Amino acid sequence: MSRRDGVGGWLGRRASTAERHALGALGVATAAVLLVVFYYPVLTVFADAVRIGDAWSLDVVREVLEDPFYFGPLAAVFAGDLGSVGAVAADTPLGRFGFTAYQAALSTLASVALGLPGAYVLARYEFPGRRTVRSLTILPFVLPSIMVAIGFVAFFGSAGPLNDLLARFGLGRVNLLFTLEAIVVAHAFYNAPLVARVTTAAWESVDARTVETARSLGASPRRAFLDVLVPQLLPAVLTGALLTFVFTFMSFPIVLALGGFQLATVEVWVYSLVQQLDYAEAATLAVVETVLSLALTYAYLRYESSQSGGSRAANPPARKRLVPETPSAGALAERVGVAAYAGVVAVVFLGPLASMVAESLTGPQGFTLQYYQFLLERQATGASFQTKPGVAVRNSLLFGAAALAVALPMGVTVSVLTTRSGRAERLADAAAMAPLAVSGVVVGLGMLRGLVFGVEVWGHRIQIAGPTAIVAAHAVAAYPFVVRNVSPLLGGLDRSMVESARALGASRVRALIDVELPLVASGVAAGAAFAFAISIGEFDSTVILATGSSSYTMPVAVERYIGNRTLGPATAMGTVLLAVTSLSFVVIDRLGGRWEA
Repeated sequence: MSRRDGVGGWLGRRASTAERHALGALGVATAAVLLVVFYYPVLTVFADAVRIGDAWSLDVVREVLEDPFYFGPLAAVFAGDLGSVGAVAADTPLGRFGFTAYQAALSTLASVALGLPGAYVLARYEFPGRRTVRSLTILPFVLPSIMVAIGFVAFFGSAGPLNDLLARFGLGRVNLLFTLEAIVVAHAFYNAPLVARVTTAAWESVDARTVETARSLGASPRRAFLDVLVPQLLPAVLTGALLTFVFTFMSFPIVLALGGFQLATVEVWVYSLVQQLDYAEAATLAVVETVLSLALTYAYLRYESSQSGGSRAANPPARKRLVPETPSAGALAERVGVAAYAGVVAVVFLGPLASMVAESLTGPQGFTLQYYQFLLERQATGASFQTKPGVAVRNSLLFGAAALAVALPMGVTVSVLTTRSGRAERLADAAAMAPLAVSGVVVGLGMLRGLVFGVEVWGHRIQIAGPTAIVAAHAVAAYPFVVRNVSPLLGGLDRSMVESARALGASRVRALIDVELPLVASGVAAGAAFAFAISIGEFDSTVILATGSSSYTMPVAVERYIGNRTLGPATAMGTVLLAVTSLSFVVIDRLGGRWEA
């Protein structure tokens, strides 16, 4: 044997060993990233709740729990003063936590009420452009919330198109801004499409034979719908509702922009306390909120797992033509209802976005490009401390690409390691999905207080720059969506193909690369597009980590222009943000083919 053959054999054995251990190494690396950029920052926030200076104390926690401003009547229960519960309830019936849960419940009801008719139309009717409309239901979910808030201000404001239309018909003007109704409608804008998408997928996979059997046994259409179809759809509706409640419970930019501090949720109040440098009280509120949201997310994961074992029906129900050739009276009434729903959709979904674009092109004298000119001038001649749109666009794209490069391998690795149904895999899945339940404000605050300020490790101070922290926060926020897109597809693969590849000598990583990933490529592509779009629109952690630096992104730039009370430049910047986000959506639409029916 020649020396070259010996070296080649040694390298081959080393490569084979590395390949066998590659998946485990990726799992360790993913766990390490989560520990450093998620669990450590969150634990830093938790520590701030019980540490005052160099001393450990529960005084702040006790004060917060016993404060009726936060917990309403429960504060008296926490204080052990049950006799004053009635008096406290009369003065502060809800408290911040009660109001947060209340608005989340209303938002969930509104989202379900708005999303279910959409699911019915998409699942039961055939019409030109149905596939395009179905894929467009993704768009609201990936739009940056601060941009949507701008659209709602432009549309529902006192001088907005809605009030102009009401005045034209001789009706009184309405002021929805800084009201609970505006918050609920804006939350429905985001989450009704989520409910519609989840329910549409379930509706398209129901077993139509069970409905036909019920009808043949004498059940009326209404009774067959309630007794046979609804039980098959209920798990999907409950899944969408539970996710909506989690997301709206932690809502931040929508409430801040449309409700202000007079309708502040816990998340907004945490942000306010951070601005006042009251970290102990902010941390205590964040801890309680995180515990509640983690419990809700764990309930969602358990429920999703319990519903994932069913098989799809072989014959989904046939769709009806939206415009029948010979309409009956009943069919005509049904189509009138669809048209009315389309009008509601136009007001809730299209109105705010169109109003934002129109506002960016409208000045005191009519059509104008002065707000875009303002952005160009700010970019060219603005001082270094001013917010420049070009810098915001550049940062958003760079941060999005970097976050995608981190989130995609993390998401795929977690998906592969948690697709089995064992107890250990379920616990790992719950631990990996924790970022879905922890708000960006908490993650941003923890990174700021820990990694950005610096940490002493064995006599050395470890500190990361703001841009690195922002990328890490974006990756943590984005990778769960990669997991939720890839895991169901991996779980549905025929395991015999993987076992055959392993029997033929392929390592676990080689089987993953050559067999599994090509079969779930659409889910990987969709997860990647989601991750990039979410990074582009992330605001909660970015607004904290970009404070006082040039690491601001497009959503932060929009918020800063609002802060200067210049709605025109804010809408212009929001329109730029809409264009960039929509481009990300095109990637989802083209590559996320698994959603197409």
